[in-house]
Amino acid sequence: MNPFPAPMNDFLAPLPAALTSNLAARYAEPHRHYHTLAHVQALLRHLDTHRALVRQPAHVEAAIWYHDVVYDTHRSDNEICSADVVRFELMSIGWLGVDVERVAGMVEATQHHRAAEGDTDTQLFLDFDLSVLGAAPAVYDTYRDAIRAEFSWVPEADYRAGRTKVLRSFLDRPAIYRTPALAALWEAPARANLQRELVALGAPA
Repeated sequence: MNPFPAPMNDFLAPLPAALTSNLAARYAEPHRHYHTLAHVQALLRHLDTHRALVRQPAHVEAAIWYHDVVYDTHRSDNEICSADVVRFELMSIGWLGVDVERVAGMVEATQHHRAAEGDTDTQLFLDFDLSVLGAAPAVYDTYRDAIRAEFSWVPEADYRAGRTKVLRSFLDRPAIYRTPALAALWEAPARANLQRELVALGAPA
Protein backbone atom coordinates (compact mmCIF):
# COMPACT_ATOMS: atom_id res chain seq x y z
CA MET A 1 0.00 0.00 0.00
CA ASN A 2 1.35 3.42 -0.94
CA PRO A 3 1.72 5.45 2.30
CA PHE A 4 1.65 8.69 0.31
CA PRO A 5 -1.59 8.50 -1.68
CA ALA A 6 -2.77 10.94 -4.31
CA PRO A 7 -4.91 13.79 -2.97
CA MET A 8 -8.60 13.25 -2.39
CA ASN A 9 -9.34 16.34 -4.49
CA ASP A 10 -9.67 15.35 -8.13
CA PHE A 11 -7.93 18.58 -9.09
CA LEU A 12 -5.97 21.08 -7.04
CA ALA A 13 -6.09 24.50 -8.63
CA PRO A 14 -2.97 26.69 -8.61
CA LEU A 15 -2.61 28.91 -5.59
CA PRO A 16 -4.63 32.10 -6.09
CA ALA A 17 -2.67 35.14 -7.26
CA ALA A 18 -3.74 37.12 -4.20
CA LEU A 19 -2.22 34.43 -1.98
CA THR A 20 1.09 34.22 -3.84
CA SER A 21 1.31 38.02 -3.92
CA ASN A 22 0.99 38.08 -0.15
CA LEU A 23 3.60 35.35 0.16
CA ALA A 24 5.94 37.25 -2.16
CA ALA A 25 5.66 40.28 0.11
CA ARG A 26 6.69 38.19 3.10
CA TYR A 27 9.73 36.92 1.23
CA ALA A 28 10.75 40.58 0.76
CA GLU A 29 11.29 41.13 4.50
CA PRO A 30 14.47 43.20 4.97
CA HIS A 31 16.31 40.66 7.14
CA ARG A 32 16.26 38.10 4.30
CA HIS A 33 19.26 37.84 1.99
CA TYR A 34 19.07 34.28 0.66
CA HIS A 35 15.62 33.11 1.79
CA THR A 36 13.89 35.52 -0.58
CA LEU A 37 11.44 35.35 -3.46
CA ALA A 38 14.39 34.58 -5.74
CA HIS A 39 14.94 31.34 -3.79
CA VAL A 40 11.27 30.41 -4.21
CA GLN A 41 11.42 31.19 -7.92
CA ALA A 42 14.53 29.05 -8.34
CA LEU A 43 12.74 26.08 -6.79
CA LEU A 44 9.68 26.67 -8.96
CA ARG A 45 11.93 26.55 -12.02
CA HIS A 46 13.33 23.22 -10.85
CA LEU A 47 9.76 21.96 -10.45
CA ASP A 48 8.98 22.96 -14.02
CA THR A 49 12.14 21.32 -15.32
CA HIS A 50 11.64 18.06 -13.42
CA ARG A 51 7.84 17.89 -13.39
CA ALA A 52 7.89 14.39 -14.88
CA LEU A 53 9.42 13.13 -11.62
CA VAL A 54 6.61 14.51 -9.44
CA ARG A 55 3.53 12.55 -8.40
CA GLN A 56 1.51 15.54 -7.17
CA PRO A 57 2.90 18.86 -8.46
CA ALA A 58 0.34 20.95 -6.58
CA HIS A 59 1.64 19.67 -3.23
CA VAL A 60 5.25 20.37 -4.18
CA GLU A 61 4.44 23.80 -5.56
CA ALA A 62 2.61 24.79 -2.38
CA ALA A 63 5.46 23.46 -0.23
CA ILE A 64 7.91 25.57 -2.24
CA TRP A 65 5.86 28.71 -1.66
CA TYR A 66 5.38 28.12 2.06
CA HIS A 67 8.56 26.42 3.27
CA ASP A 68 10.33 29.61 4.37
CA VAL A 69 7.34 31.90 4.82
CA VAL A 70 8.35 32.27 8.47
CA TYR A 71 12.08 32.92 8.61
CA ASP A 72 13.85 34.46 11.60
CA THR A 73 17.42 33.40 12.37
CA HIS A 74 16.82 34.09 16.07
CA ARG A 75 14.26 31.24 16.16
CA SER A 76 14.55 27.46 15.97
CA ASP A 77 10.93 26.76 15.03
CA ASN A 78 10.62 28.47 11.65
CA GLU A 79 9.59 25.28 9.88
CA ILE A 80 6.87 24.47 12.42
CA CYS A 81 5.55 28.03 12.23
CA SER A 82 5.60 27.95 8.43
CA ALA A 83 3.59 24.71 8.52
CA ASP A 84 1.03 26.42 10.75
CA VAL A 85 0.65 29.12 8.08
CA VAL A 86 0.08 26.35 5.53
CA ARG A 87 -2.74 24.91 7.63
CA PHE A 88 -4.48 28.25 8.08
CA GLU A 89 -4.16 29.56 4.53
CA LEU A 90 -4.75 26.41 2.49
CA MET A 91 -7.79 25.46 4.56
CA SER A 92 -9.11 28.99 4.00
CA ILE A 93 -9.09 28.49 0.21
CA GLY A 94 -10.90 25.18 0.41
CA TRP A 95 -8.14 22.55 0.27
CA LEU A 96 -9.08 19.27 1.90
CA GLY A 97 -7.42 18.41 5.19
CA VAL A 98 -5.47 15.49 3.69
CA ASP A 99 -3.89 17.81 1.12
CA VAL A 100 -3.20 20.54 3.65
CA GLU A 101 -1.49 18.11 6.02
CA ARG A 102 0.54 16.67 3.15
CA VAL A 103 1.97 20.11 2.36
CA ALA A 104 2.44 20.97 6.04
CA GLY A 105 4.40 17.75 6.49
CA MET A 106 6.63 18.58 3.54
CA VAL A 107 7.35 22.02 5.01
CA GLU A 108 8.13 20.51 8.42
CA ALA A 109 10.55 18.09 6.74
CA THR A 110 12.84 21.02 5.91
CA GLN A 111 13.75 21.27 9.61
CA HIS A 112 16.11 18.30 9.32
CA HIS A 113 16.02 17.79 5.55
CA ARG A 114 14.95 14.18 5.79
CA ALA A 115 12.01 12.39 4.19
CA ALA A 116 10.48 8.99 4.78
CA GLU A 117 11.50 6.11 2.55
CA GLY A 118 9.18 5.99 -0.43
CA ASP A 119 8.04 9.59 -0.08
CA THR A 120 9.46 10.59 -3.43
CA ASP A 121 7.69 13.96 -3.68
CA THR A 122 9.08 15.16 -0.35
CA GLN A 123 12.51 13.82 -1.28
CA LEU A 124 12.33 15.72 -4.56
CA PHE A 125 11.17 18.91 -2.84
CA LEU A 126 14.02 18.69 -0.32
CA ASP A 127 16.48 18.10 -3.16
CA PHE A 128 15.20 21.24 -4.88
CA ASP A 129 15.68 23.17 -1.63
CA LEU A 130 19.33 22.04 -1.50
CA SER A 131 19.98 22.64 -5.20
CA VAL A 132 22.13 25.69 -4.46
CA LEU A 133 24.70 23.44 -2.83
CA GLY A 134 25.37 21.92 -6.24
CA ALA A 135 25.41 25.21 -8.12
CA ALA A 136 28.38 26.71 -9.94
CA PRO A 137 31.06 27.97 -7.50
CA ALA A 138 30.24 31.65 -8.06
CA VAL A 139 26.54 31.04 -7.38
CA TYR A 140 27.39 28.99 -4.30
CA ASP A 141 29.65 31.75 -2.98
CA THR A 142 26.82 34.29 -3.35
CA TYR A 143 24.57 31.93 -1.37
CA ARG A 144 27.28 31.45 1.27
CA ASP A 145 27.66 35.22 1.73
CA ALA A 146 23.89 35.74 1.87
CA ILE A 147 23.55 33.15 4.64
CA ARG A 148 26.27 34.92 6.61
CA ALA A 149 24.37 38.19 6.17
CA GLU A 150 21.23 36.59 7.59
CA PHE A 151 23.25 35.59 10.65
CA SER A 152 25.13 38.89 10.90
CA TRP A 153 24.22 39.12 14.59
CA VAL A 154 26.22 35.95 15.38
CA PRO A 155 29.87 36.52 16.41
CA GLU A 156 32.36 35.28 13.84
CA ALA A 157 33.82 32.46 15.92
CA ASP A 158 30.39 31.15 16.84
CA TYR A 159 29.21 31.38 13.25
CA ARG A 160 32.22 29.47 11.96
CA ALA A 161 31.64 26.70 14.49
CA GLY A 162 27.92 26.45 13.73
CA ARG A 163 28.36 26.64 9.98
CA THR A 164 31.09 23.98 10.08
CA LYS A 165 28.71 21.67 11.92
CA VAL A 166 26.00 22.21 9.31
CA LEU A 167 28.33 21.60 6.38
CA ARG A 168 29.73 18.44 7.92
CA SER A 169 26.23 17.14 8.59
CA PHE A 170 25.58 17.16 4.83
CA LEU A 171 28.99 15.78 3.89
CA ASP A 172 28.57 12.93 6.36
CA ARG A 173 25.43 11.70 4.62
CA PRO A 174 25.76 8.77 2.23
CA ALA A 175 23.98 10.99 -0.29
CA ILE A 176 22.96 14.64 -0.11
CA TYR A 177 20.31 14.16 -2.80
CA ARG A 178 17.79 11.31 -2.69
CA THR A 179 16.38 11.65 -6.22
CA PRO A 180 18.70 9.72 -8.58
CA ALA A 181 18.30 12.13 -11.51
CA LEU A 182 19.16 15.11 -9.31
CA ALA A 183 22.00 13.31 -7.53
CA ALA A 184 23.58 12.73 -10.93
CA LEU A 185 23.47 16.48 -11.55
CA TRP A 186 24.30 17.95 -8.16
CA GLU A 187 25.97 15.47 -5.77
CA ALA A 188 29.57 15.87 -6.93
CA PRO A 189 29.54 19.69 -7.27
CA ALA A 190 27.72 20.02 -3.93
CA ARG A 191 30.38 18.04 -2.11
CA ALA A 192 33.10 20.10 -3.80
CA ASN A 193 31.41 23.35 -2.75
CA LEU A 194 30.89 22.23 0.83
CA GLN A 195 34.49 21.06 1.16
CA ARG A 196 35.72 24.35 -0.31
CA GLU A 197 33.71 26.35 2.21
CA LEU A 198 35.02 24.20 5.05
CA VAL A 199 38.55 25.12 4.05
CA ALA A 200 37.56 28.81 3.94
CA LEU A 201 36.15 28.46 7.44
CA GLY A 202 39.48 27.13 8.64
CA ALA A 203 38.22 23.59 9.13
CA PRO A 204 39.87 20.56 7.52
CA ALA A 205 37.89 19.34 4.51
